[in-house]
Formats: sequence, C-alpha cells, structure tokens
Amino acid sequence: MTHELKPIDQQVVAVVGSSSGIGREAALQFARQGAKVLVSARSEPGLTSLVDEIKRFGGVATAVVADVTVFDQVKAIADKAVEEYGQLDTWVHTPAVGLFATVDNINPEEFQRVIDINLLGQVYGAMAALPHLKREGRGALIHISSMLGRRSLPLQSPYCTAKHALEGFLESLRVELQHEKIPISVTNVMPASINTPFYNNALTKLGVKPSAPPPYYQPRLVADAILYVASHPTRDFIVGDAARAIDLLQRISPSLLDYLLLLVSFQLQRTNEPKSKDAPHNLYESIPAHDKVQGDFSKLVIPSFFDWLDMHPLIKWSAIASSVGLTLLALQNLSFGVT
Repeated sequence: MTHELKPIDQQVVAVVGSSSGIGREAALQFARQGAKVLVSARSEPGLTSLVDEIKRFGGVATAVVADVTVFDQVKAIADKAVEEYGQLDTWVHTPAVGLFATVDNINPEEFQRVIDINLLGQVYGAMAALPHLKREGRGALIHISSMLGRRSLPLQSPYCTAKHALEGFLESLRVELQHEKIPISVTNVMPASINTPFYNNALTKLGVKPSAPPPYYQPRLVADAILYVASHPTRDFIVGDAARAIDLLQRISPSLLDYLLLLVSFQLQRTNEPKSKDAPHNLYESIPAHDKVQGDFSKLVIPSFFDWLDMHPLIKWSAIASSVGLTLLALQNLSFGVT
C-alpha cells in the first residue's frame, strides 16, 4: 500500500507534549518549514512562550492545554486542529515521564501513572487523530518511543514497560490500517539518550539526579527525524548511532548485553548531584521552569552519522552496494592469488 504524505508546508500538524524537549523543538521546526501547528501540553506557560516564539518568526500556531491521561482532553487537541485549520495531516505524540528506582521501591500508583502517560496517552493520541486522518484519506501518526522499547535498562522499569507495550500497539494498529487499505503512515521513532529536561523532571529514588548512559544527542536530531517521517512514510526510525549499536547487540546476544549493563548501567544513570525523592517532579503536574528544549548534558553530546544516511536512502544504499562490491572484488582477487 502506497502512503503519499503532503509536503510539510501544506500540512496541519498536532505536536503533543510540546512545552519542552523534543516536542518543543519539533513544533518550532514544523512552523519554520511552513506547517500550521497545533501545540499541546500540560504547561500553559510553556505553550504560551512557544506560540509567541513561533509567531515572532512568522509561523502559525495555536495552543491547547491538555493532560494526555484524559481521553476527552486528547480528543480536544485533534478537534481543535480541524476547527482552527480545517484539517489534520500529522499527529506527533511525545509526552513521557520518568521514574528512577528499583522495582521494590516503586509503589503501584507511581507505576500506573507512568503507564497512563507513556502508554495510554500514546493510545489516546492515535484514537483521537485517526478519525480525522481517515477522513483526509492519508496522513501520519508519529509516536516517539525510545530505544528502551527494544532493550530495557534497570532502574527504569515503568518507562521501559510502557515503551515495549507501545511497540506492540503500533504493530497491531499498522496491520489494521493495512487491512482497511487506509494509507496512514504509522512510525515508531526510537531515540537514544537525548539531552532534554526529562532528567530534571523525573521522579528519582536514587538519592541523586538521574542521568542516561552516554553519549547524548541533541533534541534537534530527533526533530529532524520527525520532520523527515512526516513527509516520507517510515515504519521505524532509530535516532542516534548509539541506539543502533544497542539494537544490533540486543538482536545478536541479549545475554551479553545483560552482562554489559550489569557492569555499567547502574553507575551511568546516576549523577553526583544530590536530589531527594521529595524534590519536584512532573509525574502529576508540569514544572514550568523546565519548559525548554535542552537539558543539562550538552557536554556529553555527540553527532550521529547514520541518521543522516537514513534520511538520504539513495546515498545510503549506494554506499552499501559499493562496499559489498569492493568486498566481493577483494575476495575474488584474493582467491585468484591462492595457489
């Protein structure tokens, strides 16, 4: 089934979770490329500053304050996009919260809250957007997951559980749409460690501010991937070369990866900055002070090579074909030299 998506400058895009981090950067980039943007999050101050920023460079944006754990509020995001701009072409769903603790230090209500936001919020987003995308006869559902949806880390069991379940949900949805012959692109974006305020906002029971195993990548890298898949139908998009390495190792030997994570992951998810479990976190309400794109780990950020290749498939496959050809030629020459 062919998915034909509109150019970005002809789209109406809803970006959910856009007050900070990846969502905020994606909303800015969509608006800069001419899309009409409906931005949403729990933080009204964050949305107000975002809409002001978009309008200052001539972009078009409208804000809806919403909590993704309440379906009617999520539905209102999609309905407002159609009411304001006449259509909905792309739905980008980014909200996520973090909880860093061992399983025996998490209470059931906390675990459930992470699932409600990180999984059910994603499900509600798809449910709210689908009727409008079906009416248009095409469009894109873009769900921001994580490489932790392919390979879990210790100390983040609720988050990893939600991200694994999200992949299962999207696989079911994708095949249902194919069965109905409805050309809606469903993309699972899986970033590596990204330098956003996620770690500032997380609830931690480690006694210190949490971190992610480095290296980190800037949110702009994920936003670039989101804009790419909004106009180029893509099943999965892994962001960050480190995430690709983890994905490959998980496929080759999960037990080896268990061993490596046992050696390093507990220490690498802890900073030296003390933080109490009673410190402010965003499990139940937003923290406007963290309504920004980048977090505190810029010194650990590196570039990613394969993201660029994935967004330029002709060059990527030409390079692969050339490499295979040179390898075969070398092997052939080697065989002729053997007596």
